Amino acid sequence: MMEEGADLSVTIAQIVHRLKGAHLHSQLEKQARECLHRPEIKLESLKEDVRSFLKASGTLACVCVCMYYRLPPPGHPAAPPEHTKEPLVYMRKAQASWEKRILKSLNSMCTELGVPLARKRPVSEQKELTNKWNEMGTDEPGNRRSYLKNPNYDCREGLTASSHWGLIQISLNVRDIPQMREAYPELSLTCSQLGIDDHAHIPPVVSEQDSAAAQQYSRQGCPTGFRAQLWALILNAMNEPEDIMHYEQLKAAVIHHDLLVDNLIYKDVKLTASNDDYYFVFEDFLYQVLLCFSRDTAVLEHFSYNSATPPKSYIQGKTGAEEFTVVYPPNGVIPFHGFSMYVAPLCFLYNEPSKLYSVFREMYVRYFFRLHSISSSPSGIVSLCLQFERLLQNHLPQLFYHLQAIGAQPLRIAFKWMVRAFSGYLSTDQLLLLWDRILGYDSLEIVAGGSVFPVLHKQLLSVCNAVLADLSTLKVMPLLQVFLFA
Repeated sequence: MMEEGADLSVTIAQIVHRLKGAHLHSQLEKQARECLHRPEIKLESLKEDVRSFLKASGTLACVCVCMYYRLPPPGHPAAPPEHTKEPLVYMRKAQASWEKRILKSLNSMCTELGVPLARKRPVSEQKELTNKWNEMGTDEPGNRRSYLKNPNYDCREGLTASSHWGLIQISLNVRDIPQMREAYPELSLTCSQLGIDDHAHIPPVVSEQDSAAAQQYSRQGCPTGFRAQLWALILNAMNEPEDIMHYEQLKAAVIHHDLLVDNLIYKDVKLTASNDDYYFVFEDFLYQVLLCFSRDTAVLEHFSYNSATPPKSYIQGKTGAEEFTVVYPPNGVIPFHGFSMYVAPLCFLYNEPSKLYSVFREMYVRYFFRLHSISSSPSGIVSLCLQFERLLQNHLPQLFYHLQAIGAQPLRIAFKWMVRAFSGYLSTDQLLLLWDRILGYDSLEIVAGGSVFPVLHKQLLSVCNAVLADLSTLKVMPLLQVFLFA
């Protein structure tokens, strides 16, 4: 049996080595990442499942590649049932309630402005938009407070009283400091970090086109000159000819049709990135990427593992007829205040719109959607909020109580940082170092740890408002290292 396993491992290694650098390699890896979200895939029994399938089918090469890339056997459903996307009933109800509020606001806006959700642009307007595509920044068309609580959870049982002084009163498994140390060993004070230590080793992962190695390497930070290539490699956003063609098709869709959400995009860019000292120069890029993103139906695929449901509306004049419902906007994502800040930092890395778009879309469908969806995912915004409150209560109680005493609920302060993954708050160089780790660990969990910033302890006690208003001078990775390992 051991010899059989060794032979199979050698065969797999040979196949993978031959595939590396090929377009098929990136396609397989991209599909594999999508499959990891399926509940029927059990990693603990994956090898035995593949062996059984191998014996039954005799198709060696296919199964070897599937085993390496963690692909499911053929015949498995493409998308999980609705209830398996989010197992907790109250989470599903909270997400559905949130979606109804957003749709109600969108429909009210549509009625008040007297404009349709979508319309075909006149030919003259199409020509005008085509001519100023690269100068879109020169023109523009005309939180309620809440908390989340599990209705079935009895606060008298299980956790200690200190766990219930925050806003998130639910029971989810989130890591504490010892568990985070185990999960993020590369952040140890004994490990070199790019951006902190100048002598960090730079392996040839870019030339080898090894996505897994690039991801492992980025856990200790990416060199400025290689970050764009490493991120694209990790995300399998290689900007192939079909990707460029897809972007051009989306651009044509923007030129031909006007959507109500375009107004939301214009307004958001004007109110956020355009007023930011780092990002205002990228205004044109932001419009190009976000307008195309709103038309991209390929984004809908992420709803197969997203707790949210794409919003729908009726074709004009067909209200009430279920067969005439359509997803709106086409990508199923209604932009909100600060949405453009997910794109803005990437403009420092990519100056080619199609490449910038490909990287942003992958970042969104892997990570950013979790920051505005209600779910029990460890990388979801609810878990991040809960983890932030527990870390602060357990390890910096004096700071936690002081903020509450002056009427500053800690989570209300940190939430805006987390929901944007710190974009617009940290300086760009520090933000990119933080995002290196998000890609490296394939998780947003580090955002919760970054929100604590223990080095601010004494400063917060004396000059709370001044410090919280400006995070641009902070060095994020030393703070994280000190908090986790000192």
